[in-house]
Amino acid sequence: MIKRREALVAGLFGTGLLGLRAVATGLPAWFIANPRTATAQDLACVIDSIDKAQFLIVSANFNGDPINCNCPGTYEDPAAIHPQQETMTPAAVQLGNTSYQAALPWAATDNGGKLAAATLSRINFFHYRTGSVVHGDQAKVLRMMGGTNKAEMLPSLYAKHLAGCLGTVQADPISIGAGRNAAELLTFEGRPAANVSPTSLKAMLGGAASGGGMMGGGFGMRPGGANALRSLRQLRDQTLDQLNALAKESSTPIQSQFLDALANSQLRVRELTESLSSTLSGITGNDAAGQARAAGALFLAKVTPAVTIRLAFGGDNHSDADLQNEADQHVTGIESIQTVLDVLAELGLADQVTFASLNVFGRNLNGSKVEGRAGRDHYANHAVSVLIGKNVAPGVTGGIAMGTGGGFGGGASQLAAAHIDSATGLPSADGDIPSNETYGALARTLGVALGIPSSALEPDFNSNAGGKVVNTALNGVSG
Repeated sequence: MIKRREALVAGLFGTGLLGLRAVATGLPAWFIANPRTATAQDLACVIDSIDKAQFLIVSANFNGDPINCNCPGTYEDPAAIHPQQETMTPAAVQLGNTSYQAALPWAATDNGGKLAAATLSRINFFHYRTGSVVHGDQAKVLRMMGGTNKAEMLPSLYAKHLAGCLGTVQADPISIGAGRNAAELLTFEGRPAANVSPTSLKAMLGGAASGGGMMGGGFGMRPGGANALRSLRQLRDQTLDQLNALAKESSTPIQSQFLDALANSQLRVRELTESLSSTLSGITGNDAAGQARAAGALFLAKVTPAVTIRLAFGGDNHSDADLQNEADQHVTGIESIQTVLDVLAELGLADQVTFASLNVFGRNLNGSKVEGRAGRDHYANHAVSVLIGKNVAPGVTGGIAMGTGGGFGGGASQLAAAHIDSATGLPSADGDIPSNETYGALARTLGVALGIPSSALEPDFNSNAGGKVVNTALNGVSG
């Protein structure tokens, strides 16, 4: 078992425990691996991105549950049907300078809802359409139904750009919420990406090794008979000594600035050691808290720039009498989002991670079945991505309008994602982002929110992706 764990840990942290050296020093893994090849442009790029680049958590659910049906932006048209349970009473949700109606759980905790004020200060509800009505299309939807170059999934596309600046061992994203559900598994450059549950990750990294480990016997392994994880502080000092010696031989001003800007202090390393230890020991299941802790551990240890998790918001509710499952799971689903954010804050990652939901499709907002509150069907023409992060501006982007979707069960009497005015972010019949390009707009806007320049993202999208960056959904960055 120890040998297997050693192999898995080495796989995550790279040859020579490169990832842990990156954690210990605060320097990018690629720089530690070969500092002589780092160009001035590479170094400057990392320094410039310190305050902008974000890790990414994507909540992906192939059920296509009705997260789109009761959030801000869906109460402006009285034709939209909502659950009538007391827990879903319409409530005022203050986003920036604007108050919106939404189901009570989306409101602040002070007003009886489930979200903290800090969350509402950086949350944006982006209304768009996925173009699919098939559960098994989750992978295709993450590839924007053919809108990404080389059929790359959005988490993988973003991760490629983020890995260098965030200094992760790998660019490949990791799925920690898919379980055995093949529809939610990720690919990276055409090959399968890692899929590991939170409890498996804890067992992999948290099991004791003989002779103890850097975390009191809880994070050790003994490759070649030597304990390679004696302590993060020892790794830090050893690695920085080597890099500083190399810098003295051929140092430039930008190299010195790079080391000064990024190198961890002994205190910071001690804090990271404690965070990793408590994070792993705190995983007790594969629920939202477990998924958040697993994501936090992978980010703290600089393994990957992006992970996917799975949160439920009503399930495949074709036959949901009185929309009861929808009502119940909106309460628990929004609680789960807040749990994820609370865990990230506890780990000191609140300003370093952006959350986004990207499900296979949404659910229809009106129609005879919904009006009878007997359930909702698959719907290609309206979905909502919940975006939360430091670089996200609070508000609603887009909205709903009658008959704008077309096809896929849409029609003149069906509410769908509205066209968007890119300058204001508001729904508009004359908007320059038509409904069928709203996914492209979301993908571009999310990329910029992660700290990736829109010009750098442009080659990753095919011509059919369409859309534009919506700057009103962004805070402190623009595309």
